[in-house]
Amino acid sequence: MDDTAATGTLYIVATPLGNLEDITLRAISTLQSVDTIACEDTRRTSILLRHFGIEGKKLLSYHAFNENRAIQIVMKLLENGSSVAVVTDAGTPAISDPGFAMVRAAFELPARVIPVPGPSAVTAALSACPLPLHNFFFAGFLPHKKGRKSKLGYLASIASTVVFYEAPGRIGRLLEEIDEHFPGADVFIAREITKMHEEYVRGSATELLEHFTGKKTRGEFVVVVHPTSRKPEKEKG
Repeated sequence: MDDTAATGTLYIVATPLGNLEDITLRAISTLQSVDTIACEDTRRTSILLRHFGIEGKKLLSYHAFNENRAIQIVMKLLENGSSVAVVTDAGTPAISDPGFAMVRAAFELPARVIPVPGPSAVTAALSACPLPLHNFFFAGFLPHKKGRKSKLGYLASIASTVVFYEAPGRIGRLLEEIDEHFPGADVFIAREITKMHEEYVRGSATELLEHFTGKKTRGEFVVVVHPTSRKPEKEKG
């Protein structure tokens, strides 16, 4: 028996990082077909919808500060058989962006949850990354205070390429921490992906810190850290 047969469907829709031409045909048709769109920022989503001529949609604000209330509204819509799309300002919802709690609530209802895949900052950055990626650990945003140092220590111990997200105002601090916890690591940074001032740079943490120091930078950073392949010398005895 299908317990979700009488409910609506929650679509998790990836939207462009910057260049609007990166949207998929399926994402457009999904946004056209749903009854309601839950948006991280309704103003940003309105710009996207106007660009593709999508009109008459009910937009629901959904972000960290109103998450519980928005989830209650969406669950009621799903219970009544409506279809709802979840979008963020850019990229794939629930990947270091709002979405996870909504997905979990929909599964508990239960309702159908359907991904509409597309742009994602982490996969876009990795596809252009010259560092080894046979395996990697996606760490997302580090905690600002409590647990930050211990998490960096753990990530440095797993002997794998690690991928971080970081904001422009904190990139200097992160690079200093990478230099401390991942000595000798090779670092790749992708910034403003698919936008006019997109940038992809590689070097040591110290070199990249010098590169970005004093510059006015915008956009989310994707920072890829490949630990040094040099093994510590054995003690002579």
